[in-house]
Amino acid sequence: MTKTDTTLPTAASGTTLEELEQRATARRDRPSYGHDALIACDRLVRIFTTDGVEVQALQGLDLLVKEGELMALVGASGSGKSTLMNILAGLDVPTAGAARVAGCDLLGMDGKERLRYRREVVGFVWQQTARNLLPYLTAAQNVALPMQLRGGRTKRKAERAEELLAMLGIAEVRDRRPHQLSGGQQQRVAIAVALANNPAVLLADEPTGELDSATGEQVFAAFRRANEELGTTIVIVTHDQAVASEVRRTVAIRDGRTSSEVLRRTEVDEQGQESLVAREYAMLDRAGRLQLPADYTQALGMEHRVALELEQDHIGVWPDDAER
Repeated sequence: MTKTDTTLPTAASGTTLEELEQRATARRDRPSYGHDALIACDRLVRIFTTDGVEVQALQGLDLLVKEGELMALVGASGSGKSTLMNILAGLDVPTAGAARVAGCDLLGMDGKERLRYRREVVGFVWQQTARNLLPYLTAAQNVALPMQLRGGRTKRKAERAEELLAMLGIAEVRDRRPHQLSGGQQQRVAIAVALANNPAVLLADEPTGELDSATGEQVFAAFRRANEELGTTIVIVTHDQAVASEVRRTVAIRDGRTSSEVLRRTEVDEQGQESLVAREYAMLDRAGRLQLPADYTQALGMEHRVALELEQDHIGVWPDDAER
């Protein structure tokens, strides 16, 4: 019997069986999407139904966040950013797609697992200061409460509450109740509450929205301190451009998908002077979709479809001139 020569081309495609096996092995060995990210959203979809009408709040959104990042999410009202935050916080469940945070599958958790996730894995700070704190407890008691719900030594809970309040610059308010605190102090206590159980991720929804600019800067400084000293990964939804410009990475959401991203880095010139350099990128999602900035498409009269051409090191995009 003659041994089959697996290096001969297949009749259908001209590709050898050996090449097909190599490609299959490469696909199996290829790391999964977001395997090294702390937060990984893959083609995330969230559909709401109101009075029989379906509204797609998220339309195949992709997002990766690495451990230790301090980043901002921006977007117009209705863009889907608050929906995304609620999903990441374990307060809502996506309709389709995949979402993982610190190894937790946000689609596959049952009620008990979701409760543990909200208590131990993720912390959350709301925009409304009154929503973050119990009015009848002191600042220190509010911070200790999440630790009490989790269990553990009482003495250590009190010590950690003191440590967090001191780190955020509000040790002096430990015995005051929320109504005795300013808005900025309330939000910093809220950050301490969210950090109490040492979460992997801290989420904040417009945390400076009800504060003046000076107080907002103090609150953002508290987030930065938590990120730098504790290594906590922090994602902030904000309309405040001052906050958005202070982080190294800002991701914009439009029409339920990530549309653009601004990355900032420090550069040192020949004289040793440091400067912050920012560059904006359009986001290419897993389906190959690209959202071009509206001012670009309007300036060139791009509507409905565009012409593409693959060059050696870039892709050319032109207005459709088929009917001209």
